[in-house]
Amino acid sequence: MLILFFSIIATKTQAQQIFDGNIKNNSLAISPTENIALASNSDVNFVSVYNLKSHKLIKKIFGFISPRNIIFSPDGMKFYITDSSTGFLTVLETKKFKIIEKYAVGFGAFGSAISNNGQEIYINNEATNTVTVIDLSSKSVKKIITGFAEPRQGIKLNATNTKIYVTNFASDAISVVDAATLKIDTTITGFSKIRAISITKDGETLFAANSGSNSIAVVNLNTGIIAQTISVGKDPYGASLSSDENILLSGNKEDNSLSIIDVSTLTNIGVITGFNEPRQAIVYSKNGKNVFVLNKDLSISVVNLSEKKIIYSIQN
Repeated sequence: MLILFFSIIATKTQAQQIFDGNIKNNSLAISPTENIALASNSDVNFVSVYNLKSHKLIKKIFGFISPRNIIFSPDGMKFYITDSSTGFLTVLETKKFKIIEKYAVGFGAFGSAISNNGQEIYINNEATNTVTVIDLSSKSVKKIITGFAEPRQGIKLNATNTKIYVTNFASDAISVVDAATLKIDTTITGFSKIRAISITKDGETLFAANSGSNSIAVVNLNTGIIAQTISVGKDPYGASLSSDENILLSGNKEDNSLSIIDVSTLTNIGVITGFNEPRQAIVYSKNGKNVFVLNKDLSISVVNLSEKKIIYSIQN
């Protein structure tokens, strides 16, 4: 097992305290084969593992304090979990859920994103206002990028992996990082309590949830300007774009609902109810027919998009 120690003393201290327990978030990751779902809530010290074929909870992985984000490797053989209170990025293998590696990435580790080739992982650090870039092939820190303002959950790569979009909660802005130079190119402003983001495959449009204004911002990435806002439910966190880019779903925490946005017309065309504080943890099935939505209690609601309703739930 490899552990990269930035500071042994600091890491031991970090593991004994909860980092910003008032900041709540959850995370949902679905394996590429759609056999396994992994779910976390920053208020609980475990990650739930579900079998999506049997619709059952099969395991709880302990050893965390404030798990913040979960992502699978592109081949689905590994998954990565950030923990803001331990300061670790933990790598586990999917078959037996065993820890392979741990990287000490610092107190305050939140959102994460992985490159298409599975060689780099980018981790927001809310405590130090940085993004840590790890080269997974050499198992080393490639760079720590500075200049952010409370980067939390939101971090996305564009489809070509040439740009990294990092949300800054404190400044209500998005920093655009050049993936080649690992420097901030530009900043997009005008948001209100920015939450989740999605980017179209052509790299021209970004959608951002604004929980402060109950809206989705539509950003023209060629100009860096918010071109339009779309009203959704109360306290939206999600901005999840379907793979065919026809639908955008907003998870509205206070309304316990999902707003459905037609991307072609950029209009709110409906609402799905029956959730328990849905946030940004919204994942489409590969065939695009269903959507997995994580609830506050770590149960998963499975939504049929054509019927616009929950068809079953998987209990924690």
